[in-house]
Amino acid sequence: MKIFVSSDMEGTAGVVDWSQCRQGQPEYEYYRLLLQKEVNAAIEGAMAAGATRFLVNDSHSTMANLRPDALSGRARYLSGRHKPLYMMQGLDASFDGVFLVSYHGSMSGPHATLSHTYNPAAIGEVRLNGVVAGESGVNALVALGHGVPVLLITGDETTAAELRPFSPAAVGAVVKSSVSRFAADSLHPAEARELIHDAARRAVEALPSAAPPRIELPATLSVRMRNPDLAEMATWISGIEADPADPLTVHMTDEDPIRLYRTFVTAVLLTRGIAE
Repeated sequence: MKIFVSSDMEGTAGVVDWSQCRQGQPEYEYYRLLLQKEVNAAIEGAMAAGATRFLVNDSHSTMANLRPDALSGRARYLSGRHKPLYMMQGLDASFDGVFLVSYHGSMSGPHATLSHTYNPAAIGEVRLNGVVAGESGVNALVALGHGVPVLLITGDETTAAELRPFSPAAVGAVVKSSVSRFAADSLHPAEARELIHDAARRAVEALPSAAPPRIELPATLSVRMRNPDLAEMATWISGIEADPADPLTVHMTDEDPIRLYRTFVTAVLLTRGIAE
């Protein structure tokens, strides 16, 4: 049994500030260790239910946050930037399930610590078929394209709730309660890891009844940018159209969910320079 793990960092219990999850900052080394242990808790929970092979795609910031030799389950480790499929690089139809570990809520949703959707400087909101989508919902397009179910998501309660419209059967491990964008009531790290371990085990045990994400095709991503210049720049990409009623919003529609995801990622990368 083969599990794909996409690991972010903002959803880790105890993380509430950008400085805690950015390389070079004094607190980063401590919080990267907490992330490592949460990723391992998910792997070990899956192993307890019979999973045997793992690929961890490091998906946060520079995408080089974990220590390969400290990964449980002798997991393969996919790290580094400029991945064509970004947070979902490495996933294919050979996998039995997807884990989204230490994820966070969307920029426009309810309170969620360190909320954003790919690029907080450029993107104000993303909707997938009219429903607000965080990174979990957008990334579910790739899982759908390969016919692989999303089994687990860890983070705060907003993060778990935002995945539900697209993967209603995914097990959520809520390790903190967001008070605001920069405050949260977190479980003790040991308790958070126990919760993730149990959730991962239950998620894999439920695999026989799991299904790929429930996203109607052709699917549409509607992206509201932070300013009109960013929206206009996004329309330089083939397949992205301006919203005639809103100068901040662009739309992209495709019957191929992976191609749609790649179009979105291209827009993120193109607008990143001007946004920053």
